[in-house]
Amino acid sequence: MSERSDVLVVGAGQGGASVALGLRQMKFAGTITVLGAEPELPYERPALSKEYLAGDKAFDKLLLRPAEFWREKDVTFVLGAGARVMSVDPAEKTATTADGRIFRYGTLVWAAGGRPRRLPCAGPDGAGVHYVRSRADVDRIQRELATTTRIAVIGGGYIGLEAASVLRKKDKAVTLFETEGRVLARVAGVELSRFFEDEHRRQGVDVRLRSEVVAIEGEGEGEGRRVTGVKLASGEIVAADMVIVGIGIVPEVEPLLAAGAEGKASGVVVDLLGRTSLPDVYACGDCAAHANVHEATGDVVRLESIQNANDQASVLVRHLTGALADGERYDALPWFWSTQFDLRLQTAGLVQGYDEEIVRGDPGTRSFSVVYRREGRVIAVDCVNRTKDYVQGKMLITSRRVVDRGDLANPERLLKDLAARTDLEPKGT
Repeated sequence: MSERSDVLVVGAGQGGASVALGLRQMKFAGTITVLGAEPELPYERPALSKEYLAGDKAFDKLLLRPAEFWREKDVTFVLGAGARVMSVDPAEKTATTADGRIFRYGTLVWAAGGRPRRLPCAGPDGAGVHYVRSRADVDRIQRELATTTRIAVIGGGYIGLEAASVLRKKDKAVTLFETEGRVLARVAGVELSRFFEDEHRRQGVDVRLRSEVVAIEGEGEGEGRRVTGVKLASGEIVAADMVIVGIGIVPEVEPLLAAGAEGKASGVVVDLLGRTSLPDVYACGDCAAHANVHEATGDVVRLESIQNANDQASVLVRHLTGALADGERYDALPWFWSTQFDLRLQTAGLVQGYDEEIVRGDPGTRSFSVVYRREGRVIAVDCVNRTKDYVQGKMLITSRRVVDRGDLANPERLLKDLAARTDLEPKGT
């Protein structure tokens, strides 16, 4: 026996919720079913490593919409581990879940996100080893915090740094391990990396760079085994009562790739309308690899952000409902944010391929920006406690103008003025 939906959405996160909501806003009258592998309705995932871990925000405040809203919009949710899609048959237009149910679709939208990347070392699954991807993950961490003093955070990306800042404010002894020579190595330039390394050390985090964890040490056997520390490639063992791992995600795309969809950059490839290579199958969000128009090197990328999930979903929905304007495509400027201690980092654009970074203001004041150029054109900005630069920097990036280095380095010069100047050379698209 099977169930049929005009639109079947796989994934009840930001992208999946945006698709379902967008369809109803566009007066789509067909049936919509959303399959989600977690038991919760769609919620704000970025808060997990920030306000939710800190205990500053209750879970019901993270919900994107309450249950009554989805009922009123006639969106059906099938939630829980049994709803995880295990296979897709594009010829029969069916998706089969872990509990054996078969869902037929008219259009399939894949917004399954990803799962935490596991540590590739010995003993990674003992009690006290945690990841930060779901509500259940953070709830487990919170239950153990009262009896935890020493915490090892593995990974110097946003998740690791955000978790470290929250745990230091809870007066835990935190050691952060990063295999690269700097934190945020994949997403920021050297100046921003060094600033956050210094800030975390100033706040009491023991930041260890070029430190590879090769084993999780523990005591006990089987399910009773409990973490006692981490072993480094150097042979050193660092004591820890808890380990938090933040080394990225693995996109949940295996069923689509097995069905014949094109894959790249570890995700499923979509065009700028959200279409995969399979008929009537679309994708958006963390798992969707695409040729972003703001990526300076021309590489196919995956973007793990609320902005990307929402904006891809919006274009996809307008395409499905026939509301897309002629020539319209996904071309939204990427943006991201992070909060660590009392610092708010706001990023616009993509730094990949930059050939110069320019600091505006004094990092010592804890309010400054880093501007990234490629061949004279601004391609990204990182702004720490400097919202004006962030807002105006987006204008400068989309203006695609070649801008003088001295003007960018002068914090008194407004970026919006540089974007509006007519004597600067525009850069072709």
